[in-house]
Amino acid sequence: MNDLGTKSALVTGGTKGIGYGIAAALLKEGINVAITGRTKETAEAAAKQLNANSNDSAFAIGLEADVRNYESQQNAANIAIEKFGGLDVVIANAGLGHFGSVEELSIEQWQETIDTNLSGPFYSLRASLDQLKKNKGYFISISSLAGTNFFKGGSAYNASKFGLTGFTQAAMLDLRNYGIKVSTIMPGSVSTHFNGNEPDGNDAWKIQKEDIGKLVIDLLKMNPRTLPSKIEVRPTMPPS
Repeated sequence: MNDLGTKSALVTGGTKGIGYGIAAALLKEGINVAITGRTKETAEAAAKQLNANSNDSAFAIGLEADVRNYESQQNAANIAIEKFGGLDVVIANAGLGHFGSVEELSIEQWQETIDTNLSGPFYSLRASLDQLKKNKGYFISISSLAGTNFFKGGSAYNASKFGLTGFTQAAMLDLRNYGIKVSTIMPGSVSTHFNGNEPDGNDAWKIQKEDIGKLVIDLLKMNPRTLPSKIEVRPTMPPS
């Protein structure tokens, strides 16, 4: 994707955190971006903020969509395609975490975690697959180091992220003969609002959302012959 300025993208969960950082980076490169959020109000407010900070060579739109529902994802993709005239890049970023012992984890928490973190990216990919085939596009999922390292109290989150990493890598093998690139990014500690965190100066050691945005741009600019299919990302100097 050498000429990024002619491209368009869909970023799920783009109203804050990693998704917002990715959307901002895409806009800076001249890529039109549709971001999704759970409510119309939050999605449109985030898009307005993104546009206020952009250089006017591209624009963002905010869409209400629930990644747990395929029809909702299909509708978001259709709107983005209609608005931009196509779709080249899909970032499956929306995610959440419920943590606790398997004795304490509720059925509802388990289901929400799996539906959001694992089924959601599958729906996002299926909803945009015809466009990605047509445009030899790029699908990127945001997994986690928890997708390769299990930890106490992480049964639902580990299961969803291990599954997402596996899904993305299998999809890469399924789709590369169409000219579609597929990668997963697996961050460690990121300074975001994940699970109620309020980023502040104490988070300066963590990966910042703009760092993940820069990484996405680097992937999009990679020579077509080369595919970094799974990228683990860690803070350089975590607290000792």
